Amino acid sequence: MLISSLRGRLFVGLTVFIVGAGLAAGYLAFRWAFEEAIELQDAILLQVGSLAAKNRLTDLTSEGNIDGEARVAIEELTPPPGDPAPTSSLPRLPQDLRDGLQTVKRGQEQWRILVRTRKDGSRVAVGQPTAHRDEIARESALRTIVPLGLLVPGLMLLIGIVVDRSLRPLSKLAARLDAKQSDHLEKLPTDGIPKELLPFVASINRLLDRIGTMFDKQRRFVADAAHELRSPITALSVQAENLEHAGLSQDGRVRLDSLRTGIRRTAHLLEQLLALARYDSDASREMPLSAFDRIVKEVVADLLPAAQDRSIDLGFARIETASVRGEPAALAILVRNLIDNALRHTPAGGRVDLSLFRQSDAVILQVADTGPGILASEIDRIFEPFFRGSRSRGDGTGLGLSIVRRIAERCHGSIRLENVGPPGGHGLIASVSFPAAPETTSQA
Repeated sequence: MLISSLRGRLFVGLTVFIVGAGLAAGYLAFRWAFEEAIELQDAILLQVGSLAAKNRLTDLTSEGNIDGEARVAIEELTPPPGDPAPTSSLPRLPQDLRDGLQTVKRGQEQWRILVRTRKDGSRVAVGQPTAHRDEIARESALRTIVPLGLLVPGLMLLIGIVVDRSLRPLSKLAARLDAKQSDHLEKLPTDGIPKELLPFVASINRLLDRIGTMFDKQRRFVADAAHELRSPITALSVQAENLEHAGLSQDGRVRLDSLRTGIRRTAHLLEQLLALARYDSDASREMPLSAFDRIVKEVVADLLPAAQDRSIDLGFARIETASVRGEPAALAILVRNLIDNALRHTPAGGRVDLSLFRQSDAVILQVADTGPGILASEIDRIFEPFFRGSRSRGDGTGLGLSIVRRIAERCHGSIRLENVGPPGGHGLIASVSFPAAPETTSQA
């Protein structure tokens, strides 16, 4: 299976290398330790054989205080003249064994035997079962590779930590890119970025510059087009009003009403486009201090007749005195767009409740409606210009929430949308948060 993650490739590659090197090193260490243990046991046989040849030692297999796995059997192959024949529970060794170390079969076992010939011609053999010798050597060799076996998992864990920490700047960079809104094109910072990633970050920043230039041209075109279209639309509106006083048939008046509705929708779209272009960039000058509660009350009073016409209960659930930094006209557009959006999606007989309050160092405006809400798959796109969503109602332009976000960000605030589900009911809550300002010298 192809691993697409760079982190996964590094970890798997280094793990394979470490495990492979560990297995090879473990095998070599095991073989070396095993052979060393066998050589040590052969050296012991040589020493015991030398003692047996010089001192005519008796058989040690019958000693009760000797571990059976470590026993050394001593047998006289050709006893000196006059000595009694040796007795042993073990099968007799062949008489024609050559001098030196050798491995022979003794009964059902393999034995490691050392044969020595004395000056008088007598011969002595000392030996051990190879099974016991191999077991001792194997246990000794295994103990030598236990540290290596513990080291390999530790190295794998360390490699995972190092790889994760090394690639963390790349993950943070990806998170910053994912968190950017489609029209927020500030450059990525280069502080703390590894030098290997600096060319990549520089390329992204150059791309963002080109996209920003394209967006600026698009915004200027939209603003200019909307501005140029205002005069013809105004003229059409005046002409439609003049036709109202002309003697028209019933069918003509129906067509005139359709024309006037289209003109109003077009005029509203142009106003929204101009507002979007006006509030699309951050303000460089100091924002005035505005009485936000007064602005909210005035907008609600203006929209109350429209709500009553649709039998929608529009009012305040909570309102406190609050001031924020922002242009009064821009704040009024923000509130109007939020309420207008709520009224448009709230069915007849529903409710639209506003709450304005201070919370710590922030001023919170909440607009809650009893409409259908927004699909979870669309809530991240709802602030995109001209995106209306699959549950949109009425003749909206898809620009209202985009303008709300622009104005909120110009005032160093933020907006959040949250669907309301059972048991509290259905609907949407739009929450706009502004930095709280002192309650002095405010203006409406």
